[in-house]
Amino acid sequence: MADESMTMEDFSKAVDDSFHSFKDEGEANWDKLKEYQTEKTTLTVKVDGVVNKGVISNVEGVRGFIPASRLALGHVDDLNAYLGKEIQVVVREIDEEKGRLILSAVEPLRAKQNEERKAKINSIEVGTVLDGKVESIQSYGAFIDLGDGISGLVHISQISHKRIKSVEDVLKIGQEVKVKVIAIKDGKLSLSMKALEEGSDDKRGEREAAPRDYKLPKSEDISTNLGSLLKGIKLN
Repeated sequence: MADESMTMEDFSKAVDDSFHSFKDEGEANWDKLKEYQTEKTTLTVKVDGVVNKGVISNVEGVRGFIPASRLALGHVDDLNAYLGKEIQVVVREIDEEKGRLILSAVEPLRAKQNEERKAKINSIEVGTVLDGKVESIQSYGAFIDLGDGISGLVHISQISHKRIKSVEDVLKIGQEVKVKVIAIKDGKLSLSMKALEEGSDDKRGEREAAPRDYKLPKSEDISTNLGSLLKGIKLN
């Protein structure tokens, strides 16, 4: 993951080193860059070069530095793979006096990831039964990893019909569970395990709604049963 604590000073040497190979192009428009930063505008830029700890891209006549830690949501193994490619970035930091500009691709990537996650969640219907694994445990419930980047919460009240003092008494991290989606709100899934337990209202409803399979007794069985009933009874 990208290091949120990194600042312009952390990359000052890398930025200075890049100046020897990459110069600003055209007339620098710092006012426009400041506007992009204030409005958090997403820009599409081309990676013009690779330097120590990052890549270079020109924006509004200014050479912008994109640290390796701000290129992807995960670790970047090969910076050269980005050379010549177009990526989406936002203006992260500006120092007009020193002529430094730092860009970041992490924010647009996170926004895209969140949109994809919302789309996946919106495709799930309330009542759907899913398989998942316990990914974390809190005092109020457990978060279940449902795969494909989606997770949901099983509140402690939805774990079992039995009274539970602690979530950890019932669930363990990594445990495989089956859950039912009982609500979807603000892009979040509310899950239930007790809705799938024997004796739950849903289960009772399913059993009552299901047609019963009756079997008529055979004639010899009827005779045998009657004979058993009449056996031992003396008629006067």
